[in-house]
Amino acid sequence: MTRIKDILRPLDFAAQGGSAILGFASDEGVRRNHGRPGAARGPAAIRNMLKRFPVHRPVSLYEAGDVACTEGDLEGSQDRLAEHIATLLGRDIRPVVLGGGHEIAYGSFLGLTKHLGDRLASTNVLIVNFDAHFDLRRAPRPNSGTPFRQIAELCAARGAAFRYLCFGISELANTSALFERADILGVEYRLDEEMRASALADIREMLQKRMASVDKIYLSIDLDVLPAGVAPGVSAPAARGVALEIIEDLVDEIVSSEKLALADIAELNPLLDRDDQTARIAARLAYRLAVGPRRAWRHP
Repeated sequence: MTRIKDILRPLDFAAQGGSAILGFASDEGVRRNHGRPGAARGPAAIRNMLKRFPVHRPVSLYEAGDVACTEGDLEGSQDRLAEHIATLLGRDIRPVVLGGGHEIAYGSFLGLTKHLGDRLASTNVLIVNFDAHFDLRRAPRPNSGTPFRQIAELCAARGAAFRYLCFGISELANTSALFERADILGVEYRLDEEMRASALADIREMLQKRMASVDKIYLSIDLDVLPAGVAPGVSAPAARGVALEIIEDLVDEIVSSEKLALADIAELNPLLDRDDQTARIAARLAYRLAVGPRRAWRHP
C-alpha cells in the first residue's frame, strides 16, 4: 500500500505543480495573546499522522520544511514564511501550511501578497476562515488574535478589497467591539449556532456564490472552530463549535472550486491533545487540502 510517506518528496529547484507541506513552528503569537503555549510543536504532530495515510491516486507532494519562530521574533518568522509561500506559488505549487498559532494567517496572506505583487489590487481574493474568533483585535504588538486586522490594513494600504468570510464565530468568544469592527470592515460571517446540518445546503450555496465571484481563495482553518470534545488540543477549546463533517464538506467545496491558492491549519497544541485526537483531525484536513477530496477525482 502506498502512503503519504512514500510519495512525499523533498522540495527541489525542479519542483513544479502539485502541493507542498510547509510548517510554521510558532506559538509566540499565542504567548503574546496570553494563551497556552505549545502550538510550535503542531507541525511535527500533524506530519506524523499525515505520513501514515494511504494515497489512492498519483499526486505530486513536496516537503518544504519548517519556518521556526526563535527568540520571540514573530514578525521576522512571518516574513520568512511569506518568502517561502511566494516561492511555492511562483512554481504553481499549492502551499499547505501547518501551524503553529493563528499568527500563521498573516504570514500566509503576506506570502500571497508577495507573489501577486502589483496584481494584488486587481486580483479578487476571498479569505475564508473557519474559526470561533474573528481575530481582528487591536493590540500593541501582533499576536494570534490580530492577523485578519493586519490583513485588512495591508489590503487598504495596497488598494485591494478585503473580502473576509468567517464560519463558526462564537458570540461568547468575541467582544461587542470585535463584532462592530467586523461590521465596519464588511466581514461576512456565520455563527457557530447557525452552522447546523439542516442549514448546510444554504451555507454551501452561499459559499459557492462567493467563490464564483473571485479569482483566488486563501483558506485558514483554526482548529478551535471544532467542539472541545472533538478537538481538545487547542489553546482555546470551544464550548460548542462546529461539527467536523460540516467543516470537511465546506473544505471540499473550496478545494473543488480549483481556485484555492493556499491554505493553513492553525492552533494544534500537542501538549493539550488527548490520544493525538486533534492531530489526527488536523492531518485529515491537511490530506484533503494537499491531495484533494475523493469526490473531486473518483470515477462515477
